[in-house]
Amino acid sequence: MNHFQARKANILEHELYKHFAIFVPLIKRNGVLHFVFEVRAQNIRQPGEVCFPGGKVDSTDASYEQAATRELCEELGVVPSDTQVIGELDYLITPFQIILYPFLGMIHSDAPLKKNDAEVKEIFYVPVSYFLKTAPQEHYIYLQVQPEKEFPYHLIPNGENYNWRTSKVTEQFYEYDGKVIWGLTARILTHVMDEIKKSKTGV
Repeated sequence: MNHFQARKANILEHELYKHFAIFVPLIKRNGVLHFVFEVRAQNIRQPGEVCFPGGKVDSTDASYEQAATRELCEELGVVPSDTQVIGELDYLITPFQIILYPFLGMIHSDAPLKKNDAEVKEIFYVPVSYFLKTAPQEHYIYLQVQPEKEFPYHLIPNGENYNWRTSKVTEQFYEYDGKVIWGLTARILTHVMDEIKKSKTGV
């Protein structure tokens, strides 16, 4: 019993998931607050897509927050002293055994940004005010259950006629100056904007 009284709850089977930390960067340009976005380089997974800095959490990272800052510095060429984490955002569990741990933070306005060409094709900025007045388009992806060929239908009620649960993923799309922000990046962005709108003082 002592084991159960002392243990803390976690996400079931969390050790089977890949853990990624994301830094959602803000920067002031000419006194106006902007989000900083990346376009992914052509030689990495999902080339050409818009994203926030981030990547897989390493065993050497002291925390998810530290991992997010490390990824930001590696991808945008800034140093930790030019960054500040404002706060943590809600983590996101995907259907593909990935958990995202996003953080909202600032890059000092005077910090020079130098993209890591191995990972980043382009850096661009969008004013926060744009997203305050722009709602995303929404479309849906429907998820279906497809058991393996050898699935033991004889062990479950109704066999092959079992009433499986289905689900759908809401995909959001923002468009800005020829760029399309969608997927997990758009979902995190929408979450950030929802929290900004709840705040009486802004970011």
